[in-house]
Amino acid sequence: MFDEPLAFSPDQFPGFARVFPLPNLVMFPHVMQAVHIFEPRYLALLEEAVEDDRLIALGVHAAGWQKDYEGRPPLRPTACLCRVATHQRTPEGTYNVLLLGVRRLHLVTELPPSRPFRVFEAEIMEEHEPEEATPGTATELQQKLLAAFKRAMPKMPSAYDQLDQLLGSQITLGMLADIVSYTLDLDVEWKLRLLSECNVFRRAEVLLEAMAGRPAAGQRRPFPPHFSIN
Repeated sequence: MFDEPLAFSPDQFPGFARVFPLPNLVMFPHVMQAVHIFEPRYLALLEEAVEDDRLIALGVHAAGWQKDYEGRPPLRPTACLCRVATHQRTPEGTYNVLLLGVRRLHLVTELPPSRPFRVFEAEIMEEHEPEEATPGTATELQQKLLAAFKRAMPKMPSAYDQLDQLLGSQITLGMLADIVSYTLDLDVEWKLRLLSECNVFRRAEVLLEAMAGRPAAGQRRPFPPHFSIN
């Protein structure tokens, strides 16, 4: 059961993001991710978010973060803004949290340290389709992406059925690209490139490029991922 409605509008974002950085997880809009929060600074982050707007940005550490993990190591500039869908406090005082990705986010400037966690001035990155696109291009790319995704999936008829149901819900090309990008076992650099791409057609093309040559059973994440069309 969700704590609150999950619908998101950009005017709900105040322009400042509480950032929960991770070393090797790239989050995308339209999907859900479970996280276990136990560090004191991130417990403070979650509790403030729950009391305020329920928004958290999942960021990604830049190379060399291990040298200054307890401090403020550099982050990659693109993050995913997430809404807290559910949170449950454990007997040990930690939290199990379910996050819903809602928008791409550009981290602009880090604020001076006044709280245990890091806060950035940030901007929402809205996706778009190129104005010069010819009719039918989105449908063609979606069909190519679906075919490549099926080739990359293990041979599970039930998964194919769920994927067909997903497409039957009028999912957009951008949503499909994000779900596939999150689901597949791609290198972090590929995923960051996909997260940073706001041109929906270009994102689908980059994803097809990333999937080319992958072994058919190379996927290690379960399918389908948790997602939400919003």
